[in-house]
Amino acid sequence: MTALFTGYGYQVRIVGSDLENIDQDLAASLRWALGVIRSIQKAAREGKPIFKPRWPVIILRTPKVCNAPQSLMSVDRAPLPQGMGCPAKYKREFIEGSFRSHQVPIPDAKTDAEGLKALQEWLSSYSPAELFTETGRPIDEILSVVPQDKGKRLGQVKEIYAGREAIVVPNWKELAVAKGSEESCMRLVGKYMDKVFLANPTSTRIFSPDELESNKLAAVFDNTGRNFQWDEYSFGQGGRVVEILSEHTCQGQLRWTSHCCYQLTRSLSGMLQGYTMTGRTALFPSYEAFIGIAQTMMVQYSKFVKMAKETSFRAPNASLNYLETSTWTRQEHNGFSHQNPSFIGAVLNLKADAARVYFPPDANCFLSTIAHCINSKNYVNLMVGSKHPTAVWLSPEEAEVHCRAGASVWRFCSTDEGLRPDVVLVGIGTEVTFEVITAAALLRKVAPELRVRVVNVTDLMVLGPFGSHPHALSDTDFENLFTKDKNIVVNYHGYPHDVAGLVFGRKGAERMHIEGYREEGSTTTPFDMMLRNHVSRYHVAGEAVRGAALFNERIALRSMELGGELQGRIKGDQKYIFEYGAGEFR
Repeated sequence: MTALFTGYGYQVRIVGSDLENIDQDLAASLRWALGVIRSIQKAAREGKPIFKPRWPVIILRTPKVCNAPQSLMSVDRAPLPQGMGCPAKYKREFIEGSFRSHQVPIPDAKTDAEGLKALQEWLSSYSPAELFTETGRPIDEILSVVPQDKGKRLGQVKEIYAGREAIVVPNWKELAVAKGSEESCMRLVGKYMDKVFLANPTSTRIFSPDELESNKLAAVFDNTGRNFQWDEYSFGQGGRVVEILSEHTCQGQLRWTSHCCYQLTRSLSGMLQGYTMTGRTALFPSYEAFIGIAQTMMVQYSKFVKMAKETSFRAPNASLNYLETSTWTRQEHNGFSHQNPSFIGAVLNLKADAARVYFPPDANCFLSTIAHCINSKNYVNLMVGSKHPTAVWLSPEEAEVHCRAGASVWRFCSTDEGLRPDVVLVGIGTEVTFEVITAAALLRKVAPELRVRVVNVTDLMVLGPFGSHPHALSDTDFENLFTKDKNIVVNYHGYPHDVAGLVFGRKGAERMHIEGYREEGSTTTPFDMMLRNHVSRYHVAGEAVRGAALFNERIALRSMELGGELQGRIKGDQKYIFEYGAGEFR
């Protein structure tokens, strides 16, 4: 243990070798640790930071040994300090020194007289009568240890309850790009976060698992740096980016107990969560395939938020803001191992008042979305986008309206601005929306008699039945968007069952044909990924023909002909990609 933590860069002190004097040993060790911390802080605040400071770590080793009456002890042993121990043996099962000491040592005390007696003897060995009054109040000697200054009490330290420190949210429209151009969503996000850091130099950070530049967010380094402590070029410069190849370290780990003050115990790796819970605002960008490493910790944090909202003295915290990029749609060099959109489903499983999932379709929409997310409170925000240059469909003003609505008809790529459609085509995600728009253009050429309405959904939560989520559309709005009776073809970025589960209970859900990631494709071209997962323009157009044939007689007459032509195009493109190793979005 000493070698391990020394290798991590800590000064190590182990408490527990002298069990009879463990309280004094722990007190002395805490005094030592605070002294080391203060000396490091003093040097840094005087402008002379210690290079490679070795912070203290205390390792507490307490054996699960007996502190029970002689009747429950296996061997003669001097009594140990109160609060340390368990029965050595019960009903021929060893407890002391075994895995059972970490569970419920006497599981049948409620129903077995022998078990009840053993439990009473064991708990009585802690002498509770000496620690509490008859009314259950701690004795004065114990209460005298509690600081009279409330600001020094753990549960009343301002950082524990004061909540999110308000931040300056820069105007995202200053970075917006022209409609009709191409731009990387992540490149603009990097530029925007640079502005955020300049406006909030002590209350915002990015925690990144060693992928910041890979995800095209390098613009944040225009005015800040990485906060590396053991790097001579980054050391002591106050960089706002914490970058380490460890998703769970960036995220942090949260444990909570249901005491009246919801005390929190964080591991050494509690970066994002610890930063957020103490009033600051942060962003966590990651490759889509690996952000799931932090999934269970994200869920635990959402549970903390739920309980904190039910606690009167806690103010709201900033949201956890996840930026999911390097997605399965563009893994032409990393392949199958880097394809996994399952984190979306994990967020969808959270309580409705906490979960937010966004699929901004272009760079302007992404700017609007991230400005909203970093200014929000008590949510788990997941934003999914592309790091590669993609088409900019909407002007800044149109993007603002679209993002506020969560979903809208895109009249510019619909037939007759979307009026009286035979079928509705829906895009949810950057690349799959491109395929939807291209499919609509293709249908205008091969089947001009087919009437198409194109819808884009940027806020996934609008799809749920009314009342299931604060953002869910009313039944009337849902029908206005998707029609009352026409078939709906959904091209979705993630697993199709995400959307299927979300719309369950909606009138019209039975009219939806949902395509998404099918766990297909490896190191291949982006367009081949669309083909292999049935989200290409040809698959969208083919399903549109089948859906529209029920309402348009002319399409019904030509459905077999059109279906055959589209299948031919699929095979032709797949052959070309296989032979030449090329074939992009086009």
